[in-house]
Amino acid sequence: RARVCRNGKPVTGFADKVVGAAARGRMRGRLDGLPVGGPYEVTLRSGGASLVVRDLLVGDVWLLGGQSNMQGCGLFPKKRPVAEPQVRAFYMDDRWAVAKDPLHNMYACVDPVHIDLVGGVRPAKPQPGWGVCPGPAYGAEMRRLTGGVPQGLIACAHGGTSMTQWDPARRREGGKSLYGAMIRRLRKNGGRVAGMIWYQGCSDANPDAAPRYTARMKALVAALRRDSGDKTLPVAIVQIARVVGWGEATAAHWNSIQEQQRLLPQRIRNLTTVPAIDLPLDDIIHLSGESQAVLGVRLAGAMQALRAGRKAGLPPITLEGVTLETARGLGVAVATFGNVVGSLRCGSRPGGFSIVTGAGAGNVFDVRLEGACARIRSTLSIDDLAAASLHYGRGTDPFCTITDEAGRSLPVFGPVALGRPR
Repeated sequence: RARVCRNGKPVTGFADKVVGAAARGRMRGRLDGLPVGGPYEVTLRSGGASLVVRDLLVGDVWLLGGQSNMQGCGLFPKKRPVAEPQVRAFYMDDRWAVAKDPLHNMYACVDPVHIDLVGGVRPAKPQPGWGVCPGPAYGAEMRRLTGGVPQGLIACAHGGTSMTQWDPARRREGGKSLYGAMIRRLRKNGGRVAGMIWYQGCSDANPDAAPRYTARMKALVAALRRDSGDKTLPVAIVQIARVVGWGEATAAHWNSIQEQQRLLPQRIRNLTTVPAIDLPLDDIIHLSGESQAVLGVRLAGAMQALRAGRKAGLPPITLEGVTLETARGLGVAVATFGNVVGSLRCGSRPGGFSIVTGAGAGNVFDVRLEGACARIRSTLSIDDLAAASLHYGRGTDPFCTITDEAGRSLPVFGPVALGRPR
């Protein structure tokens, strides 16, 4: 039997509820129908024995997967955010507590894969002031968007990991594989979650892995939906942002990953992609602590729009189409974007667009933002423009600062063919 109390008073219907049975030294039970909220105190009794479980919340639980930007490598801002008591994390030592960075406490991990991946030596405890990920901000914003529903975050990411290392075919290895460890942690917490947020792709920006990225993401999401018992489990991924100093040889593969991620919502149902190209870094590849907080809010907005539809807010900005026109004898590409809150804006001169021909990419001399459109003025004739391709965020370290009035970035895209050569 179970007795559930909140603030010292029994919850209606749970003053003395039969929840299971005990026999031969084993007890099995299930507590169904407990209202969203808490914290609750649950007293379980069987014969003369009893057990009290305190500080129990009922709400949404999320998986956090991917590599270092989800693991969290941002520096703490000078003014640290206040942890919310009703946003909890299942840390890597299999312990639930209030969600505070660093969520991925690798130095105390239970699953051996996180030790094996760094040479077989348990990671050292990081220096203070480091380790911000988007998780706590995501949980806090989801709680706000859902009207106070408690939020739980299951930390599963590991820096520097590739899609091959996340291969769901390795599930049977359990805690010796990344996917197996994630599923072990999922099952330890009941086997059901509200969804997953994911930031990964940097380690696949190479000639061998980049062409396989979409297929591998489709396999990962399909396996997760199977193993979680939810055929439409919502997934929000981050479009990888910038990296500095990796060289021109990486650029094509980096942009290929970004373009595949942009198009994944068309390939995988109930998946959304959140841009991050405008967010500042704390080093050559990791988002800053402040950026991680912004990203967490963006992920929450995108996830809630995915779950509840446009009544809950607009999905991330999308490229809807490009048309061509002429101005003063030169070609202009007009890019139209969807899901724009208000109008597009930029703090200074808009940048980030490239028009590429066989002769190079230096073909844009001005960009004008008009509502949900960007008018990209080129140095090319209309005929030459029709044989070119349009990009936003081309290369590994572009300067992209265009957002809508809600502070949400345009996605990286390209190449987008501008027409048929005449």
